[in-house]
Amino acid sequence: MNNQSQVRRQALVTAILVGSAFLAGVDLFIVNVAFDEIGHDFAAAAHPPTLSQLSWILNAYAVIFAALLVPMGRLTDRYGRKAGFVLGIAVFTAASAACALSGNVWELVAFRGLQAVGAAAMTPASLGLLLAALPPERKAPAARLWATTGALAAAFGPAVGGGLVQLSWHWAFWINVPIGLALIAGAIRYVPDVRHNVGAPRPDLTGALVLAVAVGALVLGLVQGPSWGCTAGVLGSFAVAAIGLATFAWQTAHHPSPVVDPALLRVRAFAWANGATLVFNTGFGISLLAGILWMQQVWDYSALRTGFAVAAGPLFVPVTSILSQRLFPRARPSLLVTVGALVAAAGATLMAVRLDEQPSYWTTFFPGWAVVGIAVGLVMPNLIAAATSTLPPAQASTGGGVISMSRQLGLVLGVSILVSMLGGSGPASGTFTAAWLVVAAASVLAAASAYAMEASRRRPVAEAEPAPFAPASTRETG
Repeated sequence: MNNQSQVRRQALVTAILVGSAFLAGVDLFIVNVAFDEIGHDFAAAAHPPTLSQLSWILNAYAVIFAALLVPMGRLTDRYGRKAGFVLGIAVFTAASAACALSGNVWELVAFRGLQAVGAAAMTPASLGLLLAALPPERKAPAARLWATTGALAAAFGPAVGGGLVQLSWHWAFWINVPIGLALIAGAIRYVPDVRHNVGAPRPDLTGALVLAVAVGALVLGLVQGPSWGCTAGVLGSFAVAAIGLATFAWQTAHHPSPVVDPALLRVRAFAWANGATLVFNTGFGISLLAGILWMQQVWDYSALRTGFAVAAGPLFVPVTSILSQRLFPRARPSLLVTVGALVAAAGATLMAVRLDEQPSYWTTFFPGWAVVGIAVGLVMPNLIAAATSTLPPAQASTGGGVISMSRQLGLVLGVSILVSMLGGSGPASGTFTAAWLVVAAASVLAAASAYAMEASRRRPVAEAEPAPFAPASTRETG
């Protein structure tokens, strides 16, 4: 193979693997825009779904994706990344078709969960295959491109979703099918396999299941609390969540290959980074869905108009990320996260103060939304950088997976908190204002966590705790 053909093949491999990450990310934002239209369509049924029930369309995906992301990454490392990647896309594509054919909300929720299984398999495998397929000088640019797919998905997803929903909400899922099939064909033909580590310990799939059940029970208690009240169902949900989280903590401490390596959490900067990721994305989850519901249900915007209106904020994300790296190349990522989170709090406060039921996008919604977009551009890329920079190279990949898991759990909590605040009704002005103030409070907490992360980095070496990164297979299982 000559040099030109090799470069062309590498570009094609990059497009396939980055494209799969983009597909998994853009689906989240497309479904957010389609959310209200799905509710209207199912409302014609004999038992129309409530807002709490509809929220599971978003939450089922995020909960399962978060719980399986790290274990699936380890499974593909053990049994073959290419096989795991192709299987993940195949499951995601088939589940997308099943979502499009769903006849009621619970069928859709179930197939969204299956979508998440496929996404959890293909996402970590795509990065591993990408780095293995490229020469050393192209690895860093490709990794940055892969990492920015989330920002690109946030920028394009709402507009694409709005356009598709004009046809039907079913197209929010049908669109994945031809793209998924093309990616499968391209991966089979062009993506080289990576020799897998057959000696690696099996990941803790039981722990992942326990985590998913615990978070799901917590979400159930939050979203159903307003309608069920202080009943055995709600109290039981919170009890299952508490028992599940305690069981997950025990599994983490005793399994030879846990979902979250306890040694990672003993690195204080990494632990604070996960805290910042969790609370910041809780606020982001509230803000994204609240903005969409406000424009569609209060301002009576169409899905297409809502999509373009929401996309304006995420457009600031990649621009801010690039400019901050060029203007402040030596700034600590944790300091940029602190500043960005405080900017997000200011943007959310601006939204709470200025929004009015009388539609006026450019003077009431856009200014605060643009500020939030700038803040996300400062926070999100630098959170991953700040977290993984404190870890040994052998743990950086797993650390990135744990940060991604915290991000998804934050989005779940954000949607659940918003639905709980709305109590099954539409976004009334007072409730919406309170929701934006919760976003501001979450952003302030994220800033405090990021500051603590920076402070933990500056502690004298004599005071810092050791970071005992023993291989998982050598730890005692109790």
